[in-house]
Amino acid sequence: MKQRLARVWDASAGRHLLLALLGLVVVVLVVESVSDFRNVQLAALAYLGIAAGGLTVLTGLNGQISLGHGALMAIGAYTAALMLQDGEPPIPLLGIVLVSMLVALAVGTLVGVAAARLHGPYLAGATLALAVAVPGIALRFGETLGGEAGLRVRLPDIPEWVLDAAYFVTGSELTRSSYVAYLAWLVLLVTYVLLANLSRSRVGRRWRAVRDDEVAAELAGIGLGRARVSAFMVSAAAAGAAGAVMAFAVRLAAPSGFTLTLSLTLLAAVVLGGLGSLTGALVGAALLTFLPDVVTDAGRSAGLGDIRAAELAPLVYGLVMVAVVLLAPAGLVGTVRSAAARRRARSSRSGGGTTPDRRTTHTDAAPTGAVPTSKGDVR
Repeated sequence: MKQRLARVWDASAGRHLLLALLGLVVVVLVVESVSDFRNVQLAALAYLGIAAGGLTVLTGLNGQISLGHGALMAIGAYTAALMLQDGEPPIPLLGIVLVSMLVALAVGTLVGVAAARLHGPYLAGATLALAVAVPGIALRFGETLGGEAGLRVRLPDIPEWVLDAAYFVTGSELTRSSYVAYLAWLVLLVTYVLLANLSRSRVGRRWRAVRDDEVAAELAGIGLGRARVSAFMVSAAAAGAAGAVMAFAVRLAAPSGFTLTLSLTLLAAVVLGGLGSLTGALVGAALLTFLPDVVTDAGRSAGLGDIRAAELAPLVYGLVMVAVVLLAPAGLVGTVRSAAARRRARSSRSGGGTTPDRRTTHTDAAPTGAVPTSKGDVR
């Protein structure tokens, strides 16, 4: 049995690593073919995707609803900003991301332990309190954290070896915005590979068991509190990494950037893309990154003023959210996968194949009340 699980792990890990390498190639092609403004948007998509990926593990796999991930991002961002105040940092930027992850992980562990016995709206209320309280800490300790103005993030010069490597691969000079975009997407790809592999492991199966049926999971010997805390820890670490990348991209860590709106934005990205799917988290983050600009440009083309055109964006993606909830309750990615599965089933029946007896298969839908996901969680 152990050998079989090892083979499954190796196959999944190899597939995820191959997809990440292909994704890295696509990132290089896209970053080198767009303007600096688009690279800034790509960096924004990356940090939202990192945080949404961690949140979809927490909500989609473990069934916990969090409204405080914007606060965990703030912890990662302020950690990175404090380490970049005095000229050259003591460690490379990727090391700063790792330190930010560890700090957010420590805070997430404390919050997860405190909230381990909470469910549903009670857990949402507890994390909501976190989202409201953390930005106020910067105001309370204004001398250290910059108060309302926040902390300016001073990025160091791009290392020479990075400039040489980028010129060797792309044949063009590396700008600061493209450097941040590459760094952001590297962190995203590494995070997604780790989350995808973790979801396929024994830990991921425990998370799904707790999500689907707590009583059955407890009877099977799974510690509910331990499973919830571990899911919150992983999700908090991802939020800390996203906060550090956000500090690099925005060059500022300020309370105004980590309001409750950010936490709701992350939850909206998870719901739009599809609970339990890393691909869905990235799709939802892309919608929330690019849709406002597209709508604003369309409003200007229709003759609206700049202010009126900008006001269209929240209205449109609010309508998009309502439409997805009503027409595609499994999210965009989940709905596409379900449609593809039904199409394959119809093709097999029309081709003369026999439909397997549902009483003897193991691909039945999740129990009633479970968080809706596709068959392939966190892909």
